[in-house]
Amino acid sequence: MSSSPHARSSAPPVASSTAPGAGRSTPHHVTGPDLPAGASRGIDPRGPRVAAGVTAALAVVGLLLGTGPGALVVLAVVAGSFVLGVVRGVAGTWQGWLFRRFVRPRLAPPDELEDPRPPRFAQIVGLVISGLGLGLGLLGVGPAIPAGAALVLVASFLNAAFGLCLGCELYLVGVRLRAARALA
Repeated sequence: MSSSPHARSSAPPVASSTAPGAGRSTPHHVTGPDLPAGASRGIDPRGPRVAAGVTAALAVVGLLLGTGPGALVVLAVVAGSFVLGVVRGVAGTWQGWLFRRFVRPRLAPPDELEDPRPPRFAQIVGLVISGLGLGLGLLGVGPAIPAGAALVLVASFLNAAFGLCLGCELYLVGVRLRAARALA
């Protein structure tokens, strides 16, 4: 639940430079009117999409397992992954590690880097959804497990397949509401 073309367009583009001989993109700090200089670094927008694909696959497994203990464990793994994303950012998850280790070395540097705040907010949304399904499942509400997995699947699939990050869109709605309130 992360990368979105809308999230990239909401923040100023982040330039990247390649150090001589390094062959890898080094992100510069994102700056702009709503972000103090040095407050955040840009992220490769392809990483959150790969992470969303892995999350979608886990959600499918959880759905196939139904309401039993196996499905509960899978949903716990998904929720734990979102906890890592909330605390350390999308790049700090185990899916982010998979992207950096196995996918990123095979790709050209990204054209632009993405503001990490919308994807991190999307991790919060994913944590709320999966955590609610997990919590209710632990309390004996079996149907909450596949319901949580289904919601995670929809959001993760949209992100992985189409780059539509629902959590990022929610973040942008919040930014617009805060800006409108500040002008009023």
